[in-house]
Amino acid sequence: MARVIYVLNGPNLNLLGKREPEIYGHRTLDDVRLMCEAEAEKSDLQVVFRQSNAEHELIDWVHEARESAHGVIINPAGYSHTSVALLDALSACSFPVIEVHISNIHKRESFRHHSYVSARADAVIAGCGVDGYQLAMQHMATLVATA
Repeated sequence: MARVIYVLNGPNLNLLGKREPEIYGHRTLDDVRLMCEAEAEKSDLQVVFRQSNAEHELIDWVHEARESAHGVIINPAGYSHTSVALLDALSACSFPVIEVHISNIHKRESFRHHSYVSARADAVIAGCGVDGYQLAMQHMATLVATA
């Protein structure tokens, strides 16, 4: 039976491939979904892939994952720097959490240097472009295999 991994994406990631391609690249969120599903298949993982611009929806999905998933990969986007509520939801989960950022948030504006989610994350991947999702899925496969 495949282990379920939620891949959650925060605000504005629906604009991947269109928004600031010099920072975020030209691949779309659908490209990222396909990449995650292909990588998951190699490790007998099942992906639940979602995106929302609404903080409460991301929190609800973390609560849902808490009941049915083996791990969460999350790109909280702008909520990284503002959402204690998202941190609290993730902190209520006993499974692995991996935080992904397409850009290197530490080379950008100073307000982006702090992520609340990082306080809960078992790993943080930043600055690898959308390939960071593939790295996250590979590492998640290792984490859930040893759980």
